[in-house]
Amino acid sequence: MAGIGALAVAYVLSQFFRSFLAVIAPELSADVGATSADLGTVSGAWFLSFAAMQIPVGLALDRIGPRRTASVVFALGAGGGAALFAAAQSTWGLIASMVLIGAGCAPAMVASLYIFARSFDPARFAFLASTLVAVGTAFGNLGAAAPLAWAVEAYGWRTSMAGLSVASGAVALLAYALLRDPPRAEVQAGDGGLKELLAIPRLPGFWPILVLVAATYIAPAGIRGLWAGPWFAEVHGLGVAEIGDLTTLMALGMAAGAFLYGPMDRWLNTRKWVNVAGNGTCALLCLTLAALPGAGVAAGAAFFIAIGAIGSTYGVVLAHGRALLPQHLVGRGVTLLTFLSMSGVGLAQTATGALADRFGAEDPAAGFAAVFWFYGAAVGAATLLYLASRDVRPRG
Repeated sequence: MAGIGALAVAYVLSQFFRSFLAVIAPELSADVGATSADLGTVSGAWFLSFAAMQIPVGLALDRIGPRRTASVVFALGAGGGAALFAAAQSTWGLIASMVLIGAGCAPAMVASLYIFARSFDPARFAFLASTLVAVGTAFGNLGAAAPLAWAVEAYGWRTSMAGLSVASGAVALLAYALLRDPPRAEVQAGDGGLKELLAIPRLPGFWPILVLVAATYIAPAGIRGLWAGPWFAEVHGLGVAEIGDLTTLMALGMAAGAFLYGPMDRWLNTRKWVNVAGNGTCALLCLTLAALPGAGVAAGAAFFIAIGAIGSTYGVVLAHGRALLPQHLVGRGVTLLTFLSMSGVGLAQTATGALADRFGAEDPAAGFAAVFWFYGAAVGAATLLYLASRDVRPRG
């Protein structure tokens, strides 16, 4: 359990790195000259790099285990990337840093999910996955809100990132010292590695889950990870400290939502309809916010909190996919789902950055309205396609 605790700390830092730009975006714009489109690309680089690493990480988990995979990759990627970010002098430097950080964070969550799938009752997978997401969201997102704002005001964003580089290296060493690999599953005939990974989408009833997993996280991650800060700064003129306080509230909402979703599939004995209700409501909230581009600070914060809480269905979507996977493909299957989820966020961040620049040139509120329209339409369309999925009930 101590090893899982070390992985959980690595996942907290992973959550921090995917969401800290919302607080320091104004600083990066002033110091490095990053535009809205640049910030979207910087944020998207983390998610796309994280996603691209899922395939090799999944293969490594199945073949060499989570201990060496998670500790070495996290040390080199997260630790090295944070150091590079602290020294960045241009937008390209920020992008390169985020590529490295995203790659380093890639094993933190999936290594934990791999251990849950190998060592615990499958009926508890949704609870364990949602609890991990909730803990990571609570401490990572909260750390990337008011505490980060305080550190940036006290020491500057470069010194703060240098400190995070040291912390990441220490956590990687801790994971290497404490983590123990679970027993490996027997390899079945026909286990062709990448060939069987590519066959996973053809499993009965699997494609609608792949569609939803690609969209389920884009709104909470996109708004909390980037657009909340610029929205408060550009539409309402708030400073770093105020943005930190308000993004803290959204982080709390996301953590509360993840905790509540954890046992919900077992309480209601359905995974499909929990996901339909949560993602459908999240889409409606995004579309409503898009129709109110001049919403005040309090109203905007309330929408952000609700989107973060109600849209935190990621653990239940993963559990639905996990329930359809054969045991010998759990590592690769879970990483495929994570790949699609993070790819979806990365592509959405790049797209929304372009939308914010195009439609917000004269009126920032119009640019953010386009961003929220995008999130609402994408999540809504994915939820409608997910209706074709086959439910897998936790209690049979």
